Amino acid sequence: MFYEIRSYRLKNGTIPQYLKVVEEEGIEIQKSHLGTLVGYFFSEIGTINEIVHIWAFASLDDREARRQRLLADPRWQAFLPKIRDLIEAAESKIMKPANFSPRSEAH
Repeated sequence: MFYEIRSYRLKNGTIPQYLKVVEEEGIEIQKSHLGTLVGYFFSEIGTINEIVHIWAFASLDDREARRQRLLADPRWQAFLPKIRDLIEAAESKIMKPANFSPRSEAH
């Protein structure tokens, strides 16, 4: 299992707007293609204006195929402009759990 940890730094004050549009439209489109959502978080203490979401994939090939299907979906293409200007920076990490990690057998 591989985990993609995506982090976005949003413009000041836009977390409520971002979360609202993702909850109302974006997350269902993502889940229909990406599959296993491990968690979706926003910062409360520490780095401010940060969104982190974590997705689980069977393999890197699985991730690539799922991301390509998401990008090709016209619903996703119509949704992207609603969040694009709220994001200042983005980062994506691919993580693999250690054998003793509680998450290594959860999916």
